[in-house]
Order: sequence, then C-alpha cells, then structure tokens
Amino acid sequence: MQVILLQRVAKLGQMGEVVNVKDGYARNFLLPQGKALRASEANIKSFEAKKAQLEAQNLETKKEAEAVAEKLAGQSFIIIRSASDAGALYGSVTTRDAADAATAAGFTVSRTQIVLDRPIKDLGIHEVSVVLHPEVAVRVNLNIARSPEEAELQASGKSIRELAAEAEAAADFEIAELFDDIGGAASDE
Repeated sequence: MQVILLQRVAKLGQMGEVVNVKDGYARNFLLPQGKALRASEANIKSFEAKKAQLEAQNLETKKEAEAVAEKLAGQSFIIIRSASDAGALYGSVTTRDAADAATAAGFTVSRTQIVLDRPIKDLGIHEVSVVLHPEVAVRVNLNIARSPEEAELQASGKSIRELAAEAEAAADFEIAELFDDIGGAASDE
C-alpha cells in the first residue's frame, strides 16, 4: 500500500514522502496514529495544500522538544524495587515505571516516549532513550535500587554486587580471625 507520510517515521522516510508499506503496517499503525494518509489523488492534493502548515507545526513542536531535551539530557531517575541478594529484580522495570519516575521529578514524559533496548531485570544504573519528537531523542539513566541509600551508593560508582562481595569478604576475614584466635588460645594451654 502506498502512503504519504505526515511526519518523519524512523526507518521509513521524511514528511511528505510517498512510500510503499505493508498493508497491515499502514492499517494498524500509520493510519490510526495519524502518521500517514493513503496515497490517493485527493489525499496528495490535500497534503500539498496543507504542507506549509504541517511543516510549520512540525518545526514548532521540534523546538519545544529540543528545549525539553536540554533539561532532560543526562538526568538520572531513581526507581526503588525489591530484588534478590544477587541483584535480580522480582519482575522488571517497564516504560511506565520510567515515565512515572520522570514525571515525579517534574518532567512531562509519557510511557510511549521511552524506548527500552532490552528488559531491565536487575539492579544497577541503566541507560534508556526518550524520544520527545521523531527527530529529537535523549538518553537518561535509571538508577534501579532496593533503597534510597543503595541508590546513592550506585550513583557514586559502586555496584551492588561489589558491595555484597566486600561484605562477604569482611565476614570471611572476621571468621578466619576468630578461628585463628581460638587456635592460638588452644596452643597456649
């Protein structure tokens, strides 16, 4: 099916281009989302008449998105979740969780604007993409931790696994020292 793009669509084309797409992609995504029109004679003429208005509207929304992107770029949001001692989450962090964390910090971000490269299923700092406009995207960090104190430690550069290993090594050292003391006391007698 041939469609006219009303806005830039990633991996497809720029505004105003007539492209061939699969029927299902056009019917189920592009047309209902208002990203494209069927490429009929009437729609092509209608688009040409509205082209200047659409380009001006697109430029305005792009400027607004760039202003928000400057404030949002590089931000870090803390998400508190329960997890195992090994750092595996009970469940996963979703786009909704990330959007809620950004909204709580004072940014207006919807879950559809957040792009997760892969599911987040463990503690730590994860980088995600926020698409504010088809031509404007920024990267933000999600600090996934079990408590606010743990989040601060992660933000300072220590991972939960390193902290657990340090605590285990300290406990092993104390136990070894205790047995050395007991062994030394037995040999003194």
